[in-house]
Amino acid sequence: MAGRAQPVQQEHPLALRPSAATVGVVGWLRQKLFSSPLNAALTFLALYILYLVIPPLVRWAFIDADWVGSTREACRREGACWVFIRVWFERLMYGLYPREEIWRINAGYGLLVGAGALLVVPRFPWKHWVGVFLLVVYPVIAFYLFVGGSLTVSLVTLAVILALIGGTAVRLAPAFRDRAWIAGWRRAYPVFALGALAWLALGERLLGSAPLTVSVHLWPMVETRLWGGLFLTLVIAAVGIVGSLPLGILLALGRRSELPVVRGICVAFIEVWRGVPLITVLFMASNMFPLFMPEGVNFDKLLRALLGVTIFASAYMAEVVRGGLQAIPKGQYEAAEALGLGYWRTMGLVVLPQALKIVIPGIVNNFIGLFKDTTLVLIIGLFDFLGMAQAAASNANWLGFAIEGYVFTGFGFWLFCFGMSRYSQHLERALHTGR
Repeated sequence: MAGRAQPVQQEHPLALRPSAATVGVVGWLRQKLFSSPLNAALTFLALYILYLVIPPLVRWAFIDADWVGSTREACRREGACWVFIRVWFERLMYGLYPREEIWRINAGYGLLVGAGALLVVPRFPWKHWVGVFLLVVYPVIAFYLFVGGSLTVSLVTLAVILALIGGTAVRLAPAFRDRAWIAGWRRAYPVFALGALAWLALGERLLGSAPLTVSVHLWPMVETRLWGGLFLTLVIAAVGIVGSLPLGILLALGRRSELPVVRGICVAFIEVWRGVPLITVLFMASNMFPLFMPEGVNFDKLLRALLGVTIFASAYMAEVVRGGLQAIPKGQYEAAEALGLGYWRTMGLVVLPQALKIVIPGIVNNFIGLFKDTTLVLIIGLFDFLGMAQAAASNANWLGFAIEGYVFTGFGFWLFCFGMSRYSQHLERALHTGR
């Protein structure tokens, strides 16, 4: 019947509704903070400790702090003297780098941030080319940008690089993927590269200079002894991180090798470097390494520090990667063997992608530890972020303001370490490594 009224749905008398004390904010507080008498006592104790710490800290850092001025006489209050950081900010960021050349560092930062931003864009189509730029091209640009001097370019090497780039672009083009001459072009790559290296080596040995070279004057040279502050910290950390990961992977594969000689060398390398403190490695690299070099041959102090940090970090990275390799089931190796894949293709296409995905937390943990260990370069006379803050606090005109320097540098280190940690969690979620 069209006019018949619909029956009213009545709630069953036995239906139970959740109590107001178990849902919402009240429910969360009861479940997380006051679920038992012990948890309630610990919650009140934590709140009391926060009450004792946070208000005085806020008063010291913000309310009673001095912000404006250019001399220590401007710091008259009982709070923090951020005038100290303001006056020494440029040195804390760039060390003793010439003021008129600081734009080169900022330009390098801009290139790095711009390329990194493209990698973060989810659907950016040429991410692999951006990766090639960051790993191959950017280090060369950054070196000549930061150091300056003249850039000597071999026309032969330049021609080979252009040929390789052109060949790669043609090979990736859909219209040329099935052409037979592409395979011949790929086989000719090593011949071009070896020919260029032989040309340069023979020219340097026989003629005193590489033949067919062009020198381009860029900017005045800046000695690495003038590098410092956050800039030096980032350089050491970046080189150590980028260099230790591939070297650690090779060491991990070598330690699991079936060849006794390769396995023995890798085991000895890893155990020796893991058994020595980093401060000892830096001291040896700075003071003892030149004694083993031929007379008249010497390397820059920063280069020796970079080498020591990279080798030291690679030993720890090797064990992290080896843990991931041991977590891969034997069936993966057998499946790759059944498909006819060789050792390197099995590792590169099947095993390593899974192993590295598993050990992302361990890898990033090593990166964070390496970033903080860069402060040890002060032992060899390199003033990194923390070292420059200590040098500023020991200045006769600014004695007594070391706490502000430590707070500022500690906050800077925390920002970078927290950023790496968050990005690690993002990768874990993107790659579905959680269980």
